[in-house]
Formats: sequence, C-alpha cells, structure tokens
Amino acid sequence: MNLTAATLSFCAKLLCGAKIRWINCQPDICQRIYFANHTSHLDAIVLWSSLPKEVRVLTRPVAAKDYWDKGVVRRHITKALKLLLIDRHEITARRSPIQLMMNEIGQTDSLIVFPEGGRSASGELGEFKSGLYYMSKKRPELELVPVYMDNMNRVLPRGEILPVPLLSCISIGAPMWLEAGESKVDFLERARNAVLNLKSED
Repeated sequence: MNLTAATLSFCAKLLCGAKIRWINCQPDICQRIYFANHTSHLDAIVLWSSLPKEVRVLTRPVAAKDYWDKGVVRRHITKALKLLLIDRHEITARRSPIQLMMNEIGQTDSLIVFPEGGRSASGELGEFKSGLYYMSKKRPELELVPVYMDNMNRVLPRGEILPVPLLSCISIGAPMWLEAGESKVDFLERARNAVLNLKSED
C-alpha cells in the first residue's frame, strides 16, 4: 500500500473513531461487493480504511467522477485509493458502469458501492437503484455484503468542507446472493432490508 493511502486510512480512523462490528460475517480476501448506505463524501474512504489491510488492498471504492475528479487533492486521493470513478452524466448502453466495474475488478478485487446512487440528505436510507441487481446477474458468485454506516452524515454534513471529529459505527452483515428466479424488485428490497436490519441492531 502506498504512503498516501496508508496516511488517509490512519486519518480516517482517527477522525471518525469508527467502531467496526462484523455480524455473522468475517473479514475475507474473497471477491465481494460491500454495499452501504450513503450520507457523506467520506463514506467510501472511511469504510475502505476500516477493512483489514489484507482486504483493503484488494478493495476498490466506487465513487462519482463529477466530485472526485475535481482539483489536485481529490485527484491525488482518487489515484492513491484506486477509486473507481463512474460518470453519472454519460451513462449509455455502450458506456455501462456495470460492465466497467465488472471489467475493473477482474477475478481478484472487491468493490464498495452505494446502491442509493447519491447521498441521502435526510440520513434515511433511500430506495436502491438497479445496479446491484445487474452486477449480481453478471457475477452471481460474488458475495454481496451489506453495511450500515452510522453518524457519517454528522462527521461531514452536506454542504460542509471540513469534517467534524465524531464517533461513528460501521456494521457489516452476513453475505447474500441473488436467488434463482428472484425478481429485481424483490432482490433490491431484500438487499435494502439487509442494510436497515443492521441499523436496528445498534
């Protein structure tokens, strides 16, 4: 791991003081898609930094290109953390972000994704977009691991630039998979409930 990534990991842990809870799940270097609620621009960095080092080096957070591809500092962070940037404004059948993600992870890397598509202004978990379902259709063997991140919207409130040191909690739940014959609507609701259930266990 490069020096910038190691420094960012240390600072994220120090700033957020995140308590990590693995619930019916253990850290593993197998290919996974960690899917979490999204309330802060720091979500991807904090979740990534909370994973054990051997898992972290094989895990790529997915982030919005329109935010992370601006300015020298953000671009440096993007490169150091190997963020997989998605252009949300140029999505077409030929420029599918799903296919891009599947190509990028190959047979070794894992992903961190936020199925809501954007940050929640209220802190409440929004409806999931269909990306997680289509990734599962393409790679049904990948473990889908739900994550609930608590208090992140208060660490870096929407519209603010400087984060506020605050204790947060990250709950990582049991892996799930797309079931045979399961519809998109049913799968996305089940995945969303898997994240919500981790909140109720706080």
